[in-house]
Amino acid sequence: MLDYYFKQLNLDLKKQGIATPQLIVDEAALKQNIQHVQVRLAHAQHLKPRLVVKSLACLDLLKMLSEQINTQRFMLFHQPHIITILENFAEADILLGKPMPAQAVYYFYEQHSGWSEARIQWLVDTTQRLQQYLQIAQDYSICLHVNIEIDVGLHRGGVQSGQQLTEILTLIQQYPQYLKFSGLMGYDAHVTKIPALIKKPELAYQQSQYIYSEYQKLIQKQFPTLWNDNLCFNGGGSPTFSFHTTESVCNDLSFGSMLLKPSDFDSNFLRALQPALWIAAPVLKVLPYTQLPAMSVLDKLPHKSKALFIYGGYWLANYVYPKQCHPHILYGRSSNQEMVNVPKDCEIQVDDFVFLRPTQSEAIIPQFSVLKLYKQHAFAAWETFRE
Repeated sequence: MLDYYFKQLNLDLKKQGIATPQLIVDEAALKQNIQHVQVRLAHAQHLKPRLVVKSLACLDLLKMLSEQINTQRFMLFHQPHIITILENFAEADILLGKPMPAQAVYYFYEQHSGWSEARIQWLVDTTQRLQQYLQIAQDYSICLHVNIEIDVGLHRGGVQSGQQLTEILTLIQQYPQYLKFSGLMGYDAHVTKIPALIKKPELAYQQSQYIYSEYQKLIQKQFPTLWNDNLCFNGGGSPTFSFHTTESVCNDLSFGSMLLKPSDFDSNFLRALQPALWIAAPVLKVLPYTQLPAMSVLDKLPHKSKALFIYGGYWLANYVYPKQCHPHILYGRSSNQEMVNVPKDCEIQVDDFVFLRPTQSEAIIPQFSVLKLYKQHAFAAWETFRE
């Protein structure tokens, strides 16, 4: 099946006169993934979906997903993306996925004062950062919505004790004119990454949910005036999507990468999803075998592989077609003209394409100015976020 798919994709690229490296999203696979998400969310109606922009950094792609998944909730990790989302989604609800340096927040309100009432939840991880944000709110006479990062087991920062949470909430409560508590964010990607011999994913998820629920109880008990039905309790990420849509103490679920399913997201918990993102690189040169510099003595030995030089290379991606295509272990990598080996009997010519599957989408999409939507043998060009 993959042989036929890539042979056809190769033909379609050449028919379009395309001769440079391309980042391609397959529309059929993407639609299957969207349908899977729709079904899972229909069985977890208390969860509101939130699209992770860094993993889907293309406006046309985000517009398609926003419409089909019926959400204008976004998680952002890059300050310049904020204004792009606000200008293109009338009902945008933004949650920062990492704490922004105070200077980045200052810069946003300095440059975009007209968006002071926009629905933005700024993420804080410490009392010190909250004090910086309080100063910004006072300087601009605005009220910042504050979401608190909690550590639910990943150990990448965030609140790690009831005392820390209490300190932050106390400060928010003291300045209602400038600070408004909007919820919690607990990222739990570690759940599926810990080797099962150390801790089974199901147990790791239960423990992360317990930590989350204990912080919720603390807020209800000690800060009842801050508690309300509109609080955003965000969790997830693509790796734990299936866990949250089965049972979750959260009401807001982030995901992004799994919709394109780069190879880092190959797991039993996401096996229903299809890879939808590919890199196509033109072949510039075909040599009968690999010739290593200063090692001509090896030229007389029998060779099992051809050597190809491609347009580009060294992406965070794995070669998938032709079969057994791989970089040479001694020749070295190149982002300009990478040399790869293919079997000697591989029928590939100059101007054909080799194909790679990205390991991540967030690292790859910004490297290409255009994302090509592949649909019915044709390609639509979608601009990506380059900044």
